[in-house]
Amino acid sequence: MKAIRRFTVRPVLPEPLRPLSDLARNLRWSWHTETQQLFQAVDPEGWRPADADPVRLLGAVSAARLAELAADQPFLRRLTEVSEDLRAYLDGPRWYQNQLSQGAELPAAIAYFSPEFGVTAALPQYSGGLGILAGDHLKAASDLGVPLVGVGLLYRHGYFRQTLSRDGWQQEHYPVLDPNELPLTLLREADGTPSRVVLALPGGRSLYASVWQAHVGRVPLLLLDSDVEENAPGERDVTDRLYGGGSDHRLLQEMLLGIGGVRAVRTYCRLTGHAAPEVFHTNEGHAGFLGLERIRELAETGLDFEAALEVVRAGAVFTTHTPVPAGIDRFERQLVSRHFGDDGELPGVPVEKILRLGMETYDGGEPDLFNMAVMGLRLAQRANGVSTLHGSVSREMFSGLWPGFDPSEVPITSVTNGVHAPTWVAPEVLRLGASRFGTERAENALAGAEVGTTDRTGGGAAGTPRRWDAVTAVPDREIWDLRRGLREQLVTEVRKRLYASWRRRGAGTAELGWIDGVLDPDVLTIGFARRVPSYKRLTLMLHDRDRLRELLLHPTHPIQIVVAGKAHPADDGGKRLVQELVRFSDDPKVRHRIVFLPDYGMGMAQKLYPGCDVWLNNPLRPLEACGTSGMKAALNGCLNLSVRDGWWDEWFEPDFGWAIPTADGSATDEERRDELEAGALYSLIEDRVAPRFYDRNAEDLPERWIEMVRRTLVTLGPKVLAGRMVREYVERLYAPAALARRALEPGTARELAAWKARIRAAWPQVAVDHVEATADTVVGGSAELGSTLALRVRIALGGLDPDDVEVQVVAGRVDSGDAIAEAQTFPLKPAGGHDLEDRWLYEGPLALDRTGPYGYTVRVLPAHPLLASGAELGLVAVPNAATVEGGGVVLR
Repeated sequence: MKAIRRFTVRPVLPEPLRPLSDLARNLRWSWHTETQQLFQAVDPEGWRPADADPVRLLGAVSAARLAELAADQPFLRRLTEVSEDLRAYLDGPRWYQNQLSQGAELPAAIAYFSPEFGVTAALPQYSGGLGILAGDHLKAASDLGVPLVGVGLLYRHGYFRQTLSRDGWQQEHYPVLDPNELPLTLLREADGTPSRVVLALPGGRSLYASVWQAHVGRVPLLLLDSDVEENAPGERDVTDRLYGGGSDHRLLQEMLLGIGGVRAVRTYCRLTGHAAPEVFHTNEGHAGFLGLERIRELAETGLDFEAALEVVRAGAVFTTHTPVPAGIDRFERQLVSRHFGDDGELPGVPVEKILRLGMETYDGGEPDLFNMAVMGLRLAQRANGVSTLHGSVSREMFSGLWPGFDPSEVPITSVTNGVHAPTWVAPEVLRLGASRFGTERAENALAGAEVGTTDRTGGGAAGTPRRWDAVTAVPDREIWDLRRGLREQLVTEVRKRLYASWRRRGAGTAELGWIDGVLDPDVLTIGFARRVPSYKRLTLMLHDRDRLRELLLHPTHPIQIVVAGKAHPADDGGKRLVQELVRFSDDPKVRHRIVFLPDYGMGMAQKLYPGCDVWLNNPLRPLEACGTSGMKAALNGCLNLSVRDGWWDEWFEPDFGWAIPTADGSATDEERRDELEAGALYSLIEDRVAPRFYDRNAEDLPERWIEMVRRTLVTLGPKVLAGRMVREYVERLYAPAALARRALEPGTARELAAWKARIRAAWPQVAVDHVEATADTVVGGSAELGSTLALRVRIALGGLDPDDVEVQVVAGRVDSGDAIAEAQTFPLKPAGGHDLEDRWLYEGPLALDRTGPYGYTVRVLPAHPLLASGAELGLVAVPNAATVEGGGVVLR
């Protein structure tokens, strides 16, 4: 029989054990070993590291056991120590506070918005890499003392749990999550009533949401929940599932996340006294509507739309996470317009101006679609991709927003993702470090707390924690025993999960005796786990099945492969890839060497990354934005075998693993490309990876392999830390955004908006009328290295002042089509007044400092001290061929 009502009965802890409640409800336990060990001591049988949940654990412990612990003096001393450690962590100064004390101008607070957060398996509010990255961002910010406030949605069914049918087809199951059973507290008003956020919907309806709060160390995470009594049934389901529903459902989710999220932050700051955010960081486009809510807030203070837009842009950071246009949410123009204006949200804000922010009004765009990433870019003065290569791809992808500029000048930078080492490094690896230089120093090194100034390479005195170098002194035998032990743990975990999966697939216990022989702790183990969109190529390894079987069953150099991944519920193509892999792994000839584990999540990942010897990644280049799973593996001494995409493109070295050759520049046929790259993968494993693993010395140790493990930990490890990533965000994006926001007082904002309007109105009349260059050493189109051109340029400013523009010469080597590569820019200065036709003369030298084909051009850009870059307005004037005297030159 089913209960007619469900509610949660919370345990009443004896007074001496009350600190356990605070420890359980601060998610720092998920990355703090001593706290985890304390909870394991509470109930050794009930504590399961793979899906640990202290809140649930305390709710299941018997009253007798609690009474026993309350009288256990050694346990109470441990409890006091761990509680005091948490208090010191929460209250003490950390990296950010030290920066402030040294005079750094940093934001009072930052609001960080994301549609998903992967903090711990005990709070299942994530689907994949975006959510895990967001969770790592919060944890690293907490470790560094960055005053961040996270904002997301609370999905009552989370993301789906994955099982397999008997024939290997993915099946989805959605759990029912009760917030009262999760490590959350309800945000309440001073009188005890639950705080509410309200959005106006068309037809006079309203969308209400409560606000749940998670404590991620020092960082509050606010999660909005529409499952409240005030809502009609349709509105109660807005936050039902992550990435579920049709366009209208997704739009309401994103309005609640963006608009409702800002209102939740304001409520939280009002109730707790937390500093108001000066910077708003939009993690992908889903939360882009937050900028519109901030415009509405400023409009209530008397700012017009354009001035409010400037203030909002100054204090906003937008991060794009996908190089795939299909990964961006786009809505029909009519759907968006129906939800705004006098019959919806943001009354008083003109609907056409809202629509203009997201419309694809550029070459190649679809003008009737509202693009959330485009709106995010237009609402933020600072934007970034998540690896160096992804930054380049993003500049190309969004170049239509800045017409007239080469993609290299599009104002999108990059901050390469990192991972939170204390979360992802196996306890055994941490213990190895602690045995050499102490637990505290080992934990600080993993958190990035010992790093001084930001160094994107992670190397050098400023970028490498001193204690990482101590790994070089660890003997080969200790490293190899560690790696073997982690591999053995993975084998045990795989067999347990595989058995459970086959039971759910309908197999009887009598059929499953073979599972006891699955995987071998002494065989080279390769891991592959990620979401299953087609571009990640889950089944590339199956391209030549006979050759894969030979690798799996090699008599002296065998390999074994552990695979996991979820396809989106609506992606039947991805589900077919999963089924194809599952059916291959079901073959009795190879099933002891290759397995597919369903329901990939954080708990599984924390065993999988450390236990693998090699981490495989073979996306279609350059469609992987970053790909942080290989980073997590590397921190545990796992070597990477990957296409040079995402982070691996910038940090690959032969010491860290192997780069799979790609055919992206030569093979246009997808099948042919897969054939070439699969062949390269097989050859790498057969000729280089497996032989190195099995090449043993007299002590039966693979010396060269161990040295690669050591170099991975010492040199690559510090680069991939989330602490490094968050410091980059603080120094390169958050701090400049806060300063820009502070500079825009209402009067300044109005002046800047009026200046931009004047520039845009006059720009059609701005032109480069005439360019001439003179040099005694240029003869017949050739010049000598070190000579100088004297440039004279006439510019029509269309009524603008010289202070409104910057005139530049752009110069560099040219290709056969006269395109300038590796361009350098040099300003030209006004030379006197203007003529009767309002043309101004500019002059300046151009030093010829490179040999070979060389060329230059001249351009005019808007210039203002409050612009973040010359490309910000997307306006540029360049000469046409008739205005130029003299052309390119060849330097000798």
